[in-house]
Amino acid sequence: MPEHLEKIKNYLLELGFSISDEDVAEELVVINDEAQGINNLIIDCEDPILIIEQKIMPVPTQTETFYKRLLQINRTLVHGAFVLDETGENVLFRDTLQLENLDLNELEGSIQALSLALAENADELITFSKA
Repeated sequence: MPEHLEKIKNYLLELGFSISDEDVAEELVVINDEAQGINNLIIDCEDPILIIEQKIMPVPTQTETFYKRLLQINRTLVHGAFVLDETGENVLFRDTLQLENLDLNELEGSIQALSLALAENADELITFSKA
């Protein structure tokens, strides 16, 4: 198993996460923690970076207002950002970290940033998703 993936898996287990899926060839794992708002969070080793990504919702029909608000929310995030996927049809949370010197605290901080972003903005994101 590649060195970076093994380190990431050990960190995740130390943080109390269970790995729901993994692809050793692609060097990625998927975790879930409903209590923290984590649902199919993909953690992908793409040397030299670690990509942390979770689908949040489809892009709503009221896009101009939504995009403006999403950029305003991004300004308040501790780590990562809300972004669009390559199709422009889905909103994702995405963060990247350097693999070479990654430590447990950095990974934990990025995952907690996702949970915090969802907790602080849940009502607004839900409202947009229903539009």
